[in-house]
Amino acid sequence: MIILNLDVMLAKRKMRSNDLAQRIGLTQANLSILKTGKAKAIRLSTLDAICRELQCTPGDILEYKPDEPV
Repeated sequence: MIILNLDVMLAKRKMRSNDLAQRIGLTQANLSILKTGKAKAIRLSTLDAICRELQCTPGDILEYKPDEPV
C-alpha cells in the first residue's frame, strides 16, 4: 500500500494544511482526504504542486508498505 506522509512534511515545514490547500488550489476537504490516507488517487499535477510548495520530492511524502498477508 502507498502511504502519504503529508502531515509529516507539513510539520517539518511548519505549515498549516489550510495554507497549503490555498497555495496549491485544493479545497481543505480534499487536502484532508489526502492527509488521512483516504484518497484512492492523486493527480501528478497535485503532487507536483505539493512538492513545489513544501520544497520536497515525491519520495519525501510517498511511502510504500507491502500489504500484510491475510
